[in-house]
Amino acid sequence: QVQLVESGGGLVQAGGSLRLSCAASGRTFSTSIMGWFRQAPGKEREFVAAINWSGSSKNYADSVKGRFTISRNNAKSTVYLQMNSLKPEDTAVYFCAAGWKNIIATVTYAYDYWGQGTQVTVSS
Repeated sequence: QVQLVESGGGLVQAGGSLRLSCAASGRTFSTSIMGWFRQAPGKEREFVAAINWSGSSKNYADSVKGRFTISRNNAKSTVYLQMNSLKPEDTAVYFCAAGWKNIIATVTYAYDYWGQGTQVTVSS
């Protein structure tokens, strides 16, 4: 079993920044692929960013490239999502996910465990 707990969400004005954290416990974190997804009201959950076990390879959705940065600290079993230049369309519940399929996947079914999510609201 793996437990994932997100934190760092909140209300921010457009153009502002937030840093999300996801703390993991249980199965070996250092070998996992970690991803961030988001889900806005009435919409499907969508891929935001993912990172391989060492942090040497990352993937981003086009909508967040150049604004968001994913990183991880295996010693702390934590993955981060630094979000800059936030826009109202970034408003959503953000979820972290863990998988061990050895690919930096952009689809939800490639991940085995999910956190409960943290709300990010960007006001205009």
